[in-house]
Amino acid sequence: MNTTEEIQTPGEPAHYLLIDFEATCADDQSVPRAQMEIIEIGAVMVETETLKVIDEFQSFVRPVRHPRLTGFCTQLTSIRQADVDAAPSFAQMLDAFKPWLYRYRDFVWGSWGDYDLHQLQQDCDFHRLPNPIGAAHRNIKLAFAQAQGLSKKPGLGGAVRMAGLTFAGTHHRGIDDARNIARLMPYALGRATLPSR
Repeated sequence: MNTTEEIQTPGEPAHYLLIDFEATCADDQSVPRAQMEIIEIGAVMVETETLKVIDEFQSFVRPVRHPRLTGFCTQLTSIRQADVDAAPSFAQMLDAFKPWLYRYRDFVWGSWGDYDLHQLQQDCDFHRLPNPIGAAHRNIKLAFAQAQGLSKKPGLGGAVRMAGLTFAGTHHRGIDDARNIARLMPYALGRATLPSR
């Protein structure tokens, strides 16, 4: 019998908002960590009961501190200069994101590690805009490692392989990373066990 009561624990949210940000970056210190800016948001809304993706949001974002992407950044993310040149500003992206987000009332947001949590706050602070996500944040990488009894927290690609899956889409693209985090939620919530290695 698959009832909601059996699947959800008391106090568990109705949805998980899973987000992955891609940001300006360099391999030569020309873009300091404190000056990195979001250049893509990938977000999926997952129904807690079924762990199915029920909605998605994706947008590129035009950076202002370092408007020219480095070759390293383009190679890592596959995001092209033309993608960000034609993209909305951070504020415009939030204006599009908020109506999508606020259709859902009961959710916790999560990301693969805490980087995305800090990057969002850094961009909000720089642009002097309130953080649109008031919900609690959950580190899905940590939840995955704890639920599966792992001593080390794997990267997203490694976790996908550990689950016996093939990475869907392009790694280091926000929307594809968010979709793959969603595929790992059964393992992060302890509803599934990793196959024997």
